[in-house]
Amino acid sequence: MPKELDIDEWAAAVGLPEGRPHRITVHGSPVLHRRCQDVTEFDDRLKQLVADMLESMDAAEGVGLAANQIGVDARVFVYDCPDETGFYHVGAIVNPVVVPPEPGVDLDKDDEGCLSLPLEFAPLARPARASVTGQDLEGRPIRVDGTGLLARCLQHETDHLDGLLYVDKLGPDEREAVLSANAERIAAGTMPPWSEGKPREA
Repeated sequence: MPKELDIDEWAAAVGLPEGRPHRITVHGSPVLHRRCQDVTEFDDRLKQLVADMLESMDAAEGVGLAANQIGVDARVFVYDCPDETGFYHVGAIVNPVVVPPEPGVDLDKDDEGCLSLPLEFAPLARPARASVTGQDLEGRPIRVDGTGLLARCLQHETDHLDGLLYVDKLGPDEREAVLSANAERIAAGTMPPWSEGKPREA
């Protein structure tokens, strides 16, 4: 499918260093269940974090990843995700805020998953169009608009930084089914190799 830039091209364009993949934190880890701290310093450490996040997302074959999914308490997420036309968008958003949807916006109910609850999916209705404002890696204001899977990704990743996972928005039966299946996979030791395998204690 067409892309505006691939990950390597985008990383070079914004001056990222070489990144290294981290294992993905698992549901139940405290860092996933609290609001992440705002980013206030736009420096080389932020670029290194984003480079590592991109490598981690790529290793797990994800379309988006929030910083707390590699255990870092910072409001930033990365994405490499198609919109409703199949066109891929890649980038990072610092201190993201979802713009309230316009009245009457269509809802898209589709299966949603999460790298922190790997291999489990459940239908969740979200606005079919979404916009997120925030900052780029230099601290300049940006806005990203998305449709289709990109719209879902923008909302999903911002939720992560607010301490919410998609299962927190499911009905009780659907939530229990996903969490039970995840607990069974942890107990059996069959989590994917890119996952931490079990929740962190702190």
